[in-house]
Amino acid sequence: MNPALIDSHCHLDFPEFQGREEEMLAAMAANGVVAALVAGVTMEKFPSVLALAERHANLYAAVGIHPDTLDGSEADEGTLVRLATHPKVLAIGETGLDYYRLKGDLEWQRERFRCHIRAAIRASRPLIIHTREATDDTLRILREEGAGQVGGVFHCFTETWEVAQEALALGFHISISGIVTFKKATQVHQVASLVPQDKLLVETDAPYLAPVPHRGKLNHPALVRHVAEEVARLRSISIETLANATSANFQRLFGIQLHA
Repeated sequence: MNPALIDSHCHLDFPEFQGREEEMLAAMAANGVVAALVAGVTMEKFPSVLALAERHANLYAAVGIHPDTLDGSEADEGTLVRLATHPKVLAIGETGLDYYRLKGDLEWQRERFRCHIRAAIRASRPLIIHTREATDDTLRILREEGAGQVGGVFHCFTETWEVAQEALALGFHISISGIVTFKKATQVHQVASLVPQDKLLVETDAPYLAPVPHRGKLNHPALVRHVAEEVARLRSISIETLANATSANFQRLFGIQLHA
């Protein structure tokens, strides 16, 4: 029997999964993946994220606007707080800063991030953080806004161990994606091996970043098993130990209790 795993971050509402919902859930069950968190990226599409979570007991939602989103749909703090009160909404996000794709004056992105943090504090919900080429500003804003009050997770972590330590000091968890299975991802390998066991999560970020041996193909929550197996190998622990720890961490962070 496969030890129970949780995919802490995916996007099952994306077009790649249209018409394949039951197939994905069956694959999760076959691989011992007992739950998944579907992270919102726009306000316009959040209803479809929430609908997934309402249809399936083992799917949960997070509400937020990805830093890259330019579709014009902003969310005020009050709207985020209201949506976050739904019992299947576990977090605010994904949110953060991304200076990789967008250039120029990104003050609007920083203000959007601050809005999400303030909403999370008001709603007493943890944050799901996306950061890319914006580490200093991400950490600075989290500190300035007092985000440690609610904590959360740095998802799909690709930064250095030094950055991971700063995130941990702020009270955040670190989530490792399929990148950990890539041979050249030595920075991620180091972080995956060093994060304290009670602060570690695993994820797919599906449909992106499929782990080896499925690299380049459609990623989906069932494949979080490959992520977990590689993290366990790097830490020299059993997959059972890794699964038990990350599943317990997820439930503690997001304030839920899954029943076998």
